[in-house]
Amino acid sequence: MAVPKRKVTPSRKGMRSANKKLKNLNISFDKVTGEPKLSHHMSLKDGYYNGKQVIKIKSKTELVEAA
Repeated sequence: MAVPKRKVTPSRKGMRSANKKLKNLNISFDKVTGEPKLSHHMSLKDGYYNGKQVIKIKSKTELVEAA
């Protein structure tokens, strides 16, 4: 069984975890609606991706009528 030969010092532990920070989000704006969205993702408001409509989003009234 693998066992550490020596105790890991706080300095060594800090150096190992120094690059585990949160990264900035790459936020862009939709060409059609101007809504902020993540790049390479579809707009959740209207279903557009790269200037083209990918899926048709149902409105709340359509969801109520279908139920």
